Amino acid sequence: MKSMAKKQPMKEEKIACPKCDWEPDGGEYWGCSTCGHTWDTFQTAARCPSCGTQYRHTQCIPHAGGCSQSSPHIDWYRHLDEWLREEIESIVIVAEPAKV
Repeated sequence: MKSMAKKQPMKEEKIACPKCDWEPDGGEYWGCSTCGHTWDTFQTAARCPSCGTQYRHTQCIPHAGGCSQSSPHIDWYRHLDEWLREEIESIVIVAEPAKV
């Protein structure tokens, strides 16, 4: 079977702390505990671009206006539930003819 889906962009990607709603401004605030590299974790889905360490949690940055709490990285992305539901509903399964 072949999946035929119309690709639709997310309505609006919003990134914000799930605990205090602080929105990152693109600054390189996050530091890797393995190699010390500093980067914007939202540019790499929480993977250090220097050594490849993958982080499951992201800390909110107090000196940039956040609350210092840590949350699962995926929880920072808003509107994912709605986007995923729409993507699943848009999938059409087309059966390919059987090869004889």
